[in-house]
Amino acid sequence: MSDKQEAEHIVRIGGRKSKLAVAQSHEIKNMIESEFPHLRCTIRALKTLGDQVQSKPLYSFGGKAVWTKELEELLYEEDKEKRIDIIVHSLKDMPTSLPDGFEIGCVSPRVDPRDCLIMAKSSPYKGLDDLPDGSVVGTSSIRRSAQLRRKYPKLKFESVRGNIQTRLSKLDDPATPFACIVLATAGLVRVGLADRITQRFDASTMYYAVGQGALGVEIRSNDSWVKQILEKISDKHATVCCLAERSLMRTLEGGCSVPIGVESHFDEDSKTLRLRGIVVSVDGTQAVEDEYSMKIDNVRQDAIICGQQLAHRMAKNGAKKILDEINLSKVEQ
Repeated sequence: MSDKQEAEHIVRIGGRKSKLAVAQSHEIKNMIESEFPHLRCTIRALKTLGDQVQSKPLYSFGGKAVWTKELEELLYEEDKEKRIDIIVHSLKDMPTSLPDGFEIGCVSPRVDPRDCLIMAKSSPYKGLDDLPDGSVVGTSSIRRSAQLRRKYPKLKFESVRGNIQTRLSKLDDPATPFACIVLATAGLVRVGLADRITQRFDASTMYYAVGQGALGVEIRSNDSWVKQILEKISDKHATVCCLAERSLMRTLEGGCSVPIGVESHFDEDSKTLRLRGIVVSVDGTQAVEDEYSMKIDNVRQDAIICGQQLAHRMAKNGAKKILDEINLSKVEQ
């Protein structure tokens, strides 16, 4: 592409229509325009199947593809006016294996990846330890409920779907069945609602989701011009950690919402990645927890190997058996 063409080029961003998704698209837009002042980004927000079906847990009607498929079609749209150049996703919502013709162009700097607890505004309680037996915790994530059942077997867990504002409204309703809900910290931070967080969980209570807190930018494979742009906004620390986490999940063959949790840290001075993982049975009674560390010289290759090595160790210790026994169609939240 010539300098003149580049100067006139518009980067067309696609994303979901929720308030959080739009905020995420603007985050990438601002990063690109800051690095490339001569470029202009437009944002197209689309309501996907995952946004439209709010009455069922995701695993019951298509898994993570419900967030991605309709947007992916726009990357190869024949009408150039409707075509988009990149898709901004919550990385945790992206399948670990993408269809042919698509790839992750970059991973953005990661916001706090931990899960958090939100109590109703009128609640006298400050944490899960304070809740009476039988209190209802709202979450549609098997990963979250499985880990919490392990530590809090006397609490109850029920599904709660919808965007952040919808879930908070359900929690604060005087007639709510929920004592509290569990959400990703990053989502609340991105939409300016961090003040609602009652407690942030460390790994002693809950390992976070693969890719949580980071944005994954999906592109057409071999789109060299877009790749050059995204290289400037890619975050090395987040890329190393998230590639390893996704490799762990892919190797364990864990799909949407299965109870695989992670915690990772990359020390850029020593080039050492420490990856921790956990697999928990849905009822919380069985768990396999392990960690693996290795030096990262080649970011993509070594991060993927690190995830594979930890997955093989965990599988040998029973993690694969736990995952194989999960029949998602029969799981009750």
